[in-house]
Amino acid sequence: MTSVIGKTDVRAWAWANFHGVNNVVIPSFSADLKRINEAGIRHDIRRELELGFTGTLLVSEVNITMDEYIAFTEIAADEAGGRLNLIYHPAFNTLEENIEGARRAEAAGARLALLSYPQNFYPTSLRDIHDYTAAFCAATDLGVILFPMTHWGFERLHPASIPVNMLEELADEHPNVVAVKAEGGFPSIAGFSHAWNRLSQKVLVTMPIIQEAIALANLVPMQVIATSNTEYYSDTAPRMLDLARSGKTDEAADLLWQIAPAWKANGNVAPLPHAHTVNRAAWKYQAWLAGFNGGPMRTPATRLHGGEMRAFRQALVASGLPVTDDPDELYFVGRNPS
Repeated sequence: MTSVIGKTDVRAWAWANFHGVNNVVIPSFSADLKRINEAGIRHDIRRELELGFTGTLLVSEVNITMDEYIAFTEIAADEAGGRLNLIYHPAFNTLEENIEGARRAEAAGARLALLSYPQNFYPTSLRDIHDYTAAFCAATDLGVILFPMTHWGFERLHPASIPVNMLEELADEHPNVVAVKAEGGFPSIAGFSHAWNRLSQKVLVTMPIIQEAIALANLVPMQVIATSNTEYYSDTAPRMLDLARSGKTDEAADLLWQIAPAWKANGNVAPLPHAHTVNRAAWKYQAWLAGFNGGPMRTPATRLHGGEMRAFRQALVASGLPVTDDPDELYFVGRNPS
């Protein structure tokens, strides 16, 4: 599949097509962990559509090769049939590898990229951050989502992770910058507020964390929530955003309060303390509770203990949300074992 969206057109495309709630899909693997699990991936993409998501981040921040990741993207694109915006996750080892992945993921059906930074990228100046980001943007036609966030450790250079004036500079320099996932200063919403005031007339500004996102969507016309593990709440996140955008702010807030046990439980896993990364195993288990495939993950991966799993399950029950009756041991098998 080849993109028909050029670099200079992708921002206009994003304003028209990047909307709703975009969550994450973590790749599924075979029982022996030697290959990706096509049936499990297809199951998850169908579940995306059933729950009303409009797009998803195809997670690469797990033990997956580049070739496997591109096959994962191809399978997701085939199953989605143009009904989801697929987001490439450039979380591979080097800038060059992430650029190669962008080229291949675009050909496979991705339309956007959520910019990540390699573990070995240790900038000594804000200009180093600019130059890495600019090099990626210049090398792809994908719509790029800029992502200031505490994971990267950039706060030693600026408390907003990536300062808003640099985000604006990058958006002005690169027409394929289409959005900012504005988590600078997390857990404060200061980064979102600053980015919204400065950038929301140029690019889309989003907040992925559901309790903040819906509260903010009740105040400002947020077009898209992207990207986080909102599949944990079944179809609730898309429903709440629809309510907020249609002016039914009390109904959106009531639903947000209803599911407070779930988003409070979720707050215990993201980000993983001291690891400066997302606990993907916990997110995959949460998705399984909501009907996604689940299944084994490759080492290295975080372990899930019984108490953690019980807490996530009980939080859904307390929130009145759907939750599988299957026992937890079946999570490690998956709904489509192969």
